[in-house]
Amino acid sequence: MKDGTTVWLPYHRSRTPGLPDGLTYAYWDGSGPLPGDPAEVRFLVGPPVPGAERVLRPVLPRMRNLEVLQLLSSGYDHMLPLLDAMPPGTRLSTGRGVHREATAELAVTLLLALSRGLDVFGARQAEGTWQPEYRTSLVGKRVLVIGYGAVGAAVAARLGAFRCETVLVGSSSRTTPAGRVHGAAELRELLPTADAVVLCAPLTERTRGMFGADALALLKEGALLVNVARGELVDTGALVQEVRAGRIRVALDVTDPEPLPPGHPLWHLPGVLITPHVAAFTDAFPAMTEDFLRRQLRRYARGEELHNVVLTTAADGDDVERAA
Repeated sequence: MKDGTTVWLPYHRSRTPGLPDGLTYAYWDGSGPLPGDPAEVRFLVGPPVPGAERVLRPVLPRMRNLEVLQLLSSGYDHMLPLLDAMPPGTRLSTGRGVHREATAELAVTLLLALSRGLDVFGARQAEGTWQPEYRTSLVGKRVLVIGYGAVGAAVAARLGAFRCETVLVGSSSRTTPAGRVHGAAELRELLPTADAVVLCAPLTERTRGMFGADALALLKEGALLVNVARGELVDTGALVQEVRAGRIRVALDVTDPEPLPPGHPLWHLPGVLITPHVAAFTDAFPAMTEDFLRRQLRRYARGEELHNVVLTTAADGDDVERAA
């Protein structure tokens, strides 16, 4: 890396102490004019805004010397259509792990809200109706946490405080310090035993639509489903049918389609609680992401291997090189 290498950040340099010297920093949060010539940018931090791919689409083709595109999201599926716009050899890195605490916090909040009926009581409050009723507790319930990465591990750790039985499910069966992780092949056997399911899995070709009509039908009557992963993991039409039939209740921080359009059945169905993809967006977000960027840029400045590189763009006609 040469001194003066240009880095575009969504945070002002003066408000982000500890960044390595020798780099030239410019502020760009995806709004307003570009801070310089895109062709000079070697390290770009994608703006942490909803629909970032729409902001980056007209800019990336002009960044012909780009070496690193650093996302601040855990997922990167939304960037796959833009790979051809990046020069060969560009490394795409995610912010995996940065948002685990905040996302796990919301996942458990949504599960508790469904269990204790806060969606129901909230609606009655708006009507001015005082109507006590018996609700369920997480104590003694069997909760499947699907996707045992950074977020799934954080969810499982928090659920331990509620004295429920937490069952971990990952892509493959293995043993971890937290206990056994069941493989995805065991999911059909596990689903009928679950009182609640929390989806934390990344969106891949293997997980897309994994909760279709067949999987949802395996859930027991009264089961709870929380999705803080990606909306495309679930067949929305099948989900609407199950909720409308009163078989399950759901809390969704992500949907398919997203944003959820006005008039969609999920907005108004009893048994649905929706938050608009806000799991990571808390007052902890700036500090957590700035700390990650300091560490990542120090590694970049020293020529070290970067954290969370998921793929490297290849020459025309070649396959994208994906990280193991």
